[in-house]
Amino acid sequence: MSKAPQQDHSQQDDQPAEDVALFEQFDQLQQQVGELTEALQRERADAMNLRRRHDEQIANLKNVVKANVVRDLLPVIDNFERALKHVPAELDGNDYIKGVQGVVKQFEKTLDELGVQRIATVDAPFDPRYHEAVSMEEGEGTEEVVSEELQSGYTLGDEVIRHAMVRVKMQ
Repeated sequence: MSKAPQQDHSQQDDQPAEDVALFEQFDQLQQQVGELTEALQRERADAMNLRRRHDEQIANLKNVVKANVVRDLLPVIDNFERALKHVPAELDGNDYIKGVQGVVKQFEKTLDELGVQRIATVDAPFDPRYHEAVSMEEGEGTEEVVSEELQSGYTLGDEVIRHAMVRVKMQ
């Protein structure tokens, strides 16, 4: 009879050791779960950053392509505008001239829809970021002001597609 209680007693002594081992194993598993969760969060953040950078690069590439196409079309627009400046008086109001004016307006509308803006020139302060001075006229002031536009300039967002060629006068 005395042996049975001793066996029960030895099983009770083994129980705390098993509990400690289980708690240690549980702690290790919790630590691994924590480490894996942190790693997953870092990977997700990296993936989101990569996706954001990719989207920004695509947007920038679209702007570069758009700017290149617009840059190639600007001489066509310039020629239409030059032609309209030199319309003979007898053709003023002619349907053909009105058609050409409509084409120029359509070009301007399309450029506006693309986000392309014409650079302000005449009577604007000279700004070398946007204006290219072809000549300088003397004046009585100390401020450089655009007096004449020789060729239109355009921007797409913050990027200058083409600088405006201008004459500058001191005012």
